[in-house]
Amino acid sequence: MLRQILCLLPLLLVSVVAVQHRSVLVEGFGHLRAAEWPWLLAAAGATCLTWVAAAFTRQGAVVDRLPKRRLLATQFAAGSANHLLPTGLGAGAVNLRFMTVCGIPLARSSAALALYLLAETVARLSLLAGLLLAFPGALHLGTLLPDGAVGPLLFAVAGAVVVAAAVLVLVRRLRTAVVSFLRTALCELRSVHTRPSRALALWGGSLAFPALQAAGLVLVGMSLGLPVPPVHMAVAYLAATVAVALVPTPGGLGSVEAALVVALVAAGGPVAVATAVVLAYRIITVWLPLLPGALTLGALVRLKVI
Repeated sequence: MLRQILCLLPLLLVSVVAVQHRSVLVEGFGHLRAAEWPWLLAAAGATCLTWVAAAFTRQGAVVDRLPKRRLLATQFAAGSANHLLPTGLGAGAVNLRFMTVCGIPLARSSAALALYLLAETVARLSLLAGLLLAFPGALHLGTLLPDGAVGPLLFAVAGAVVVAAAVLVLVRRLRTAVVSFLRTALCELRSVHTRPSRALALWGGSLAFPALQAAGLVLVGMSLGLPVPPVHMAVAYLAATVAVALVPTPGGLGSVEAALVVALVAAGGPVAVATAVVLAYRIITVWLPLLPGALTLGALVRLKVI
């Protein structure tokens, strides 16, 4: 009975999220009808390749060989779970369960998950920094942050770091658990980098993932005639996703759209066209795969793959 409920739960969550965002869906599909379809098909292809890049990165984070087809199917299902739960939790839970079912101990599975997140974060930030250095005029950063917002933001980040450090120092049990986890993670990191194929999969997939996501937005922008250079659109995407990474909304729903519109406007795009591009892009990358991904997730649960 519990397994049957878990199989139907993703479909129920998809229905709830779709009803809550029905106005966005209607407007987004309306913009898709006015777009040039060859560019949209290319954007859909780039979206599909993101799941392949994620599978490469997941495999590169562990020494053990994972079953390829089930790994790819799990990434597709994890994408759907990620849009139904607070950012990162859905995909993390699905992949953690998948690795433990494949026989990898929980401690090493958790370390591999942390390594994946670290590699993806480093790759995304490095890609953004490289593009900003190559194209310093891609974004007008003054329009992204209100006057006087940088100081409070840095203060809040520093405060969070201090509080976390204090908790680790004062709570001995937590400190012991964190130290043990870090030892396991470092051991896994060394093991992965002793095998060139794993290191290449980890870092190559980590770079390809955000690059393909940015390429999808660029292609949608070109389909709707957004008057912004493609590289500037890519920079806008990376900057927006980095900015909303700490916002705990399911799949970034709402926060990502707002940040993308602001970033595209900061890159020089008109507000109306930028909004149309973002809505169409989110339809392709989030809403169209959501139901098939939920069905795949239910099937994987039923087949005991996760």
